[in-house]
Amino acid sequence: MRIQIVTPARAGSTHGNRITAIRWAGILKQLGHRVSVTQTYDGETTEMLVALHARRSYQSIKRFHQKHPSLPIVVALTGTDVYRDLKTDRRTMESLEIAAGIVALQPKALEQLKRNVRAKARVIYQSAEQVKQTQARSDNFDVCVIAHLRPVKDPFRAALATRLLPASSRIRILQIGKAMTDSMLKRAQAEAIRNRRYRRLGELSRSKAQKYLVRSRICVLSSRIEGGANVLSEAIVAGVPVLASRIDGNVSILGDDYPGLFNVGDTRALANLLDRAETDSTFLHELRKRTKRLAPLFDREREIRAWAEFISGLDAPKARNREARGKR
Repeated sequence: MRIQIVTPARAGSTHGNRITAIRWAGILKQLGHRVSVTQTYDGETTEMLVALHARRSYQSIKRFHQKHPSLPIVVALTGTDVYRDLKTDRRTMESLEIAAGIVALQPKALEQLKRNVRAKARVIYQSAEQVKQTQARSDNFDVCVIAHLRPVKDPFRAALATRLLPASSRIRILQIGKAMTDSMLKRAQAEAIRNRRYRRLGELSRSKAQKYLVRSRICVLSSRIEGGANVLSEAIVAGVPVLASRIDGNVSILGDDYPGLFNVGDTRALANLLDRAETDSTFLHELRKRTKRLAPLFDREREIRAWAEFISGLDAPKARNREARGKR
């Protein structure tokens, strides 16, 4: 089958949507399909459209549906789709109503969908490549924050938390990600001057970011909204303990009783968790054990099977229609 994946993220970018699109293209090719990845539907002949972001890919979804009303469209839900745009933007809901199938990256996303739309949805966990963990440096307790610098990610929460740590702490924040606005860049530069525990590394290739991840003692995910972060699955598979904001996108994967959760924007709570992770080996071991337990969810073969079953389900109605026409 010829499949086109559309994502708002440009080619070569390290945005999560682009990383997801490239990984899905590899999976679909492995399943025997011919796959292309573009930013918009280009009008070329294709038998299925997979669109990341219900709102931002709306024009592509609508154009493909108008040109090929009988062909399937799969819409992949992002965090802003689920937790912001569904409530405020009609195009998001229209995209989901047009879709033959919907992919969510974590179970709690389904709770936000209307019943008729939810019936078309399936959770497919994002797999992550196993990267060998390396020995952490003994002179620092490195904590990575991997996300592009934009308000929805609350990117400076970990840096702010380190200001509350005791002078004896060896914690150092490694911030990886592109500043998406001038104000974010200026804030990062000011934080680096003011805060000796903060180190801004900027935008890195995925492979370089992963090297920093596996060398870190902790990974912090402080997002205000998240559909299912790539870095969360990568940290889990790498065996790197996580401290995460208590939002659906994180809790749905880590569990309500995960001991490394803190309320969104709660700097003091995050500082306490960081201090405990550094000074309490039992707590750090528990975090590592809990994250390692989740690793099978993000196995690549599991994701491949999920996509094969999902696409097969979309093809089943077409096969029944062909069979019915043949009996006439």
